[in-house]
Amino acid sequence: MHDLIASPFIQQFSIFILAIFVGYYVVWSVTPALHTPLMSVTNAISSVIIVGALIAAGPEGASLSKILGAIAIGLAAVNIFGGFAVTARMLAMYKKKK
Repeated sequence: MHDLIASPFIQQFSIFILAIFVGYYVVWSVTPALHTPLMSVTNAISSVIIVGALIAAGPEGASLSKILGAIAIGLAAVNIFGGFAVTARMLAMYKKKK
């Protein structure tokens, strides 16, 4: 019976692949009118990622999780900044010109 249970790597890899397909279909199904609110939600998700990365990077000593946490902080920060820049630019398109 134990042989039928998949290894933790296979389980996590399967979830990762499934998330790729779900993410692809969700993003490409969004109408242009909903793009700006979607960007705001992804910025909020990235801020949660930064909190988790800070927790991973926080403990003393050098370890793989600390290095990956620091990399995650940098990538999520770039994602948040880029998301806000794109959102601000899109919202500026709707302002009345003087």
